[in-house]
Amino acid sequence: MIVLVNTTFESQPMSPEPIFIGIDPSGGREPFCFSALNKDCSPVLLEEGDLDRVLEFLSGNDAAIVAINAPQHPSQGLVKERLMKRGPSSGSLRGSDCRLAEYELHERGISVSNTPSRKEMCPSWVQLGFSLYEGLTGLPVKYEPYSADQNAHQFFETHPHAIFCSMLGLQPLPKPTLEGRLQRQLILHENGVKIHDPMAFFEEITRYRLLHGIMPMEILYSSEQLDSLAAAFTAFVVGTHPDQVIRLGDKTEGQIVLPVKELKERY
Repeated sequence: MIVLVNTTFESQPMSPEPIFIGIDPSGGREPFCFSALNKDCSPVLLEEGDLDRVLEFLSGNDAAIVAINAPQHPSQGLVKERLMKRGPSSGSLRGSDCRLAEYELHERGISVSNTPSRKEMCPSWVQLGFSLYEGLTGLPVKYEPYSADQNAHQFFETHPHAIFCSMLGLQPLPKPTLEGRLQRQLILHENGVKIHDPMAFFEEITRYRLLHGIMPMEILYSSEQLDSLAAAFTAFVVGTHPDQVIRLGDKTEGQIVLPVKELKERY
């Protein structure tokens, strides 16, 4: 039996369902590769384009959580400060011009690029990321840094190599190789991202095809697409299971968010 405690109520507007976006400053044929997943973890977009195209797409969503594969800020010298406080026994300060999040990943054996303290010293893909973060502030819809406030439009920083390391539990195979792409695609597929099953690649290979170099490459995604999808998956976890993510680093430099509850001591 259903008991109606209060039969008078006002209808409330339904909150728009967010989409989960991953953006990678690939520096390939186009400056950016970006993708989007829906609430079922199915891709609804997989595209390449310039900054204007990315910002156009971001401004057209009623609700979105965006993960960006690029540093948000240059280093603020926090790592150097920490090492200097440890005294001479901490060893050389060489390599300390990086952000705290990157240092914490290095400590676990996850190799990521350092972001120096001088903006002009950052590589071109990092500069692209800075431009993207700046562009977010000028959109007609207000994107805010990821928090627990459940804002309709949020963004955060992540790192594709660290994502795959954390999800796999060990170092993945080299990204540019065929086996590295197969492995990354399988990691995403096994974790519920509704993309092509990479195992179908092997089912399509016959003796004739192999001899004639006819490989079913249409089944596989490019390295840039996989990095973008990994970021989108991280946004999906943030939006659907926020207790299953970890943040590294300091807010003043930009934190790296990964789709796991905790990290191993060593990868």
